[in-house]
Amino acid sequence: MKNLLIDCDPGHDDALAIMAALANPESFNILGITTIGGNQTLEKVTENAKNILSFLNADVPLSTGQAGPLVKPLQTAPEAHGDSGMDGPYFDGADYPITSSNGVQFLAEKIQASQDKVTLVALGPLTNIALLIKNYPEVLPKIEEISLMGGGIHHGNHTALAEFNIYVDPDAAEIVFQSGLPIIMSGLDVTEKAEITVEEIHQLKDKGRVSQLAYELLSFYNQSGRQFGFINSPIHDLCAVVYLLKPELFTGSFADIHVITDDSPARGLTYGDFRRIAPEPKLTLVLEEVDRGGFVDVLIEALVRLDQGTGETY
Repeated sequence: MKNLLIDCDPGHDDALAIMAALANPESFNILGITTIGGNQTLEKVTENAKNILSFLNADVPLSTGQAGPLVKPLQTAPEAHGDSGMDGPYFDGADYPITSSNGVQFLAEKIQASQDKVTLVALGPLTNIALLIKNYPEVLPKIEEISLMGGGIHHGNHTALAEFNIYVDPDAAEIVFQSGLPIIMSGLDVTEKAEITVEEIHQLKDKGRVSQLAYELLSFYNQSGRQFGFINSPIHDLCAVVYLLKPELFTGSFADIHVITDDSPARGLTYGDFRRIAPEPKLTLVLEEVDRGGFVDVLIEALVRLDQGTGETY
């Protein structure tokens, strides 16, 4: 079993990643969730996290993290996720407790308190994780790995070269990729292949309470994706969780990853040294291919589990 700390900016695909993690308690012990200003403001993404956790009757500590990047002002993505950051479903506004308002300290304390190593799952800009690395270096030996959604070797999405999560805080991303920690990078190279089809989305409708929520999330997400040229819907953030559950569904290559941090048109670009003999250790596994059918099956199975467990505490 892996001990997980999930850092996120919900987000339709963040919500589905959280669902998949909560649905697999035999594989994951979720120590806590932190939020980060990213696809929307910190206030909005935290409200989204509270709504998801409350809807699922979860019992996971939630902490708010940084409101913006290390250097530049926050840039959000309402064009992709809507004004709320998670448009589509209606939530009744049920409250969910915030354990801490210092997400970086919260992460450090959870890692220190764990008897076993901890895996970090990073689904948004990497500001919280970078501050953890810089301010609490003593916890690094207790971090098993970081499974993150971000970057892209061949192309970007927010710009031609940069993926959104990395573009928002490239300085933080460079710190994380050069931390010396093992990293699994679910970048656009693989996440855009991790699609759920329109037909598969419609099959979720009225199947159960949680499947219906997923249907509403994905219906909005699918429509918003059309403006970017997608017919089906890549579930980007879910890759970072599914890899930890079923790594056999993915293939990739190891590289030493760096990030462009200046204000040039290449800001936020992730580039790697994939040479067989590189001057620096190749600590990042860059995922490149995914078994799409198997990937969707993991999501469907998770939703069925949550449908059957409605009313239980996760």
